[in-house]
Amino acid sequence: MASLLHFALSSLLLALTSQAHAASYGYKPSSSYVPTSNYNKVVLNTIDSCWRTNANWATSRQALADCAVGFGKAAIGGKFGAIYVVTTPLDDPANPKPGTLRYGVIQTKPLWIIFAKDMVINLKNELMVNSFKTIDGRGAKVEITNGPCITIKDVSHVIIHGISIHDCKPGKSGMVRDSPTHVGQRTGSDGDGIVIFASSYVWIDHCYVAHCTDGLIDVIHASNAITISNNYFANHDKVMLLGHNDGYSADKVMKVTIAFNRFGTGLIERMPRVRFGYAHVANNRYDEWQMYAIGGSANPTIFSEGNYFDASNDYSSKQVTKREVKSGWTNWKWRSSKDVFKNGAYFVQSGYGTILPPYSKTQSFPVASGSLAPALTSAAGPLNCVVRKSCAY
Repeated sequence: MASLLHFALSSLLLALTSQAHAASYGYKPSSSYVPTSNYNKVVLNTIDSCWRTNANWATSRQALADCAVGFGKAAIGGKFGAIYVVTTPLDDPANPKPGTLRYGVIQTKPLWIIFAKDMVINLKNELMVNSFKTIDGRGAKVEITNGPCITIKDVSHVIIHGISIHDCKPGKSGMVRDSPTHVGQRTGSDGDGIVIFASSYVWIDHCYVAHCTDGLIDVIHASNAITISNNYFANHDKVMLLGHNDGYSADKVMKVTIAFNRFGTGLIERMPRVRFGYAHVANNRYDEWQMYAIGGSANPTIFSEGNYFDASNDYSSKQVTKREVKSGWTNWKWRSSKDVFKNGAYFVQSGYGTILPPYSKTQSFPVASGSLAPALTSAAGPLNCVVRKSCAY
């Protein structure tokens, strides 16, 4: 109780993250930003308070790997690897050159990947990320856009932090390298922002993801131990899918934490849509949904805790939830606790029995009342981090 009280009080002291930087990604200024008299003494949500107040973040980048919460807590990325610096935005899917992002992500050894400068990367085909990799955009403005985007397939321990992923296009059939020793024929990606396919221990944090051809983030084919946190989602129809299809029962193993994200304007549905498995949706802010916010089929378990749901005036849907079946859902475990509902929003609960997330002691984290979610998500998306200054200014 004491830690939760400390968390709730400290979360009220928030930094005014650079609005100019945010606007460059297409954000709208948030009324939940709270300026303080001393930005360097700010403490944010439980993930950000782990590292953002450290002025030496640039010389201890890999400490970020200790800061995840929820089911993806153990995702270490390239924590125990060397630093690899991306120096050019150029891309060659079959024969990537040293200094490119693709050359770094396909290596078999652990790597912590950073960027030498601001860059816009137009991938020529989907980016196949290997195990034990971190893509860390702190200190630069990094965009992956106007081409195929990121595929995390049959791997583990991947962290993607602090980059902008938007306007992703379908990939074409062609040769794509996924390791130094293997290049294979790909049939073409669907145009998702990030696909997590048959992978585990993945953490997506502080990214901006918007306006892709298919989904923004898909977690499918029995992927497990995933945390999606501190991201800013905007301008898209089908935002986030958890589960391949209603017949793919292997997805019952899936456990996903969705925390401290901001679901911004221009979103229609799937925040998330869940099939099978378990989703803990905690302390997120929902600015808009045109059809529904949280939906599902195939009897998933969904715990909505401490979220802030603000229904739009412009659309008729006030219900947060949608079951993608006509009947038989009354025993599904869909629960709401500590959520805040604005402008007529409401959550239809169902099921009985325990709903608490099956976290280990290290995975668990305090979840505040939904009234604090606008503050806890006010720095969602890539941060304007400057070397030798904390990111909490």
